[in-house]
Amino acid sequence: MKLIIAIIRDKDCDQVSQSLIQEEFRVTRIASTGGFLRRGMTTLMIGVEDEKVDQAIHLVGDNCTSAANQNERCATLFVLKVDQFIQV
Repeated sequence: MKLIIAIIRDKDCDQVSQSLIQEEFRVTRIASTGGFLRRGMTTLMIGVEDEKVDQAIHLVGDNCTSAANQNERCATLFVLKVDQFIQV
């Protein structure tokens, strides 16, 4: 299992979240701030089975709007290995 931490712009959050949920990914949304001019950002934590990591990454990328300028990024993603997943 993997954990994808996706830091995306606030304006893309609803579309990205809905596309992931429609494909039955587990998504936790955390409001966050950072980057140039402290623009509103959202961090999504996405629990993913190993074989679905590429699908989740593509869904995030496909549902982010294009950046206003070439130096701006639409999303930053980190993919982490999960040793244990426990729900109580």
